[in-house]
Amino acid sequence: MSSTTLIEQLAGIEPGSALAQALSTRAEVMRLSQASHDAVIIPREPGGLSHGLRAALAARMARQNADPALAAHYEACLARTGEVEAVPLSEPERRRVVAILRHADMLTLSPRDATRADIEALKTAGVEEADIVRLAELAAFVNYQVRVLAGLKVLRGSR
Repeated sequence: MSSTTLIEQLAGIEPGSALAQALSTRAEVMRLSQASHDAVIIPREPGGLSHGLRAALAARMARQNADPALAAHYEACLARTGEVEAVPLSEPERRRVVAILRHADMLTLSPRDATRADIEALKTAGVEEADIVRLAELAAFVNYQVRVLAGLKVLRGSR
């Protein structure tokens, strides 16, 4: 593998180590994981989930999963967006953001509890269907990252 991916960096995989060599047999998976990161966090067309909101949600999900290094990565992504200033929200936009946060938390902490009613609550709060899909993709990806990182850290022999 020619370059180190975010997952390898955060897992502390040393170049040339046995684990790095093992991962080199899965180079395409690691490359696709990195490409998925970019597609989910900084897509060309973010729709109703800005890059800053995506990064903030990803940082929140990482913290909820007790992964401070991943949270710090996403906090740095948020800082790069320039969307860190608190701005007053209209009441409809506040309801929309609260619904997004509530749904992101559920997808992270108790995804099996998700029901059709949760999707309807998002729609009622003004979240477009395409953004509901984008939110689900974000939650799925960050939670995937957390699990892969945890597994690699165990294989590396640290927590």
